[in-house]
Amino acid sequence: MTDTVFIVDDDDDFRDSMQWLLESDNLRVVTFNSAQQFLDNYDGTPGCMLLDVRMPEINGLALQQMMSDRGISLPIIVISGHGDIPMAVSAMKNGALDFIEKPFDDEVLLQLVAKALDTARSQADTFQLARQARSRYQLLSRREKEVMTLVVSGKANREIAEALGISPKTVEVHRSRVMSKMQADSLPDLVHQAARLD
Repeated sequence: MTDTVFIVDDDDDFRDSMQWLLESDNLRVVTFNSAQQFLDNYDGTPGCMLLDVRMPEINGLALQQMMSDRGISLPIIVISGHGDIPMAVSAMKNGALDFIEKPFDDEVLLQLVAKALDTARSQADTFQLARQARSRYQLLSRREKEVMTLVVSGKANREIAEALGISPKTVEVHRSRVMSKMQADSLPDLVHQAARLD
């Protein structure tokens, strides 16, 4: 995966200097001069974002909220000027990964970006595992889904049999099919996959 850094800032010179710095560190950079331009053009590419909090029309905090509403999950590093610290703190409370105050040291920024991209990779892995769990879950019959729900809640075969009005032997058959279709090699593995379905 090519690491992509999205820069959303209305200051042309600042965007250009950030792009030069990040590209010199072998990162792919995509820049936007406004929150609206980002929302209109973002194509779902994974990566992280450098976000100026103070922009005309839609500020950084508003963009952060709009991204959340649209299910856009990019680790965000907020860029703030001296007077914007309260806004940066609000952004952190809303889930931004970090914030950096202008003027900043290039090396510090590169370290923050590396951390944000690590977070992005880990999010992508988690998303992939969740997608696999959901596609496997779709293969289960209605009865197998019922059995799985009871198994992961800690019920024994006998209790499951009573709850569903079937024989313990039938529960064993369903349970074995659930483990097979979910590609779970242990009960803890099945529990983890069930958690990912949410």
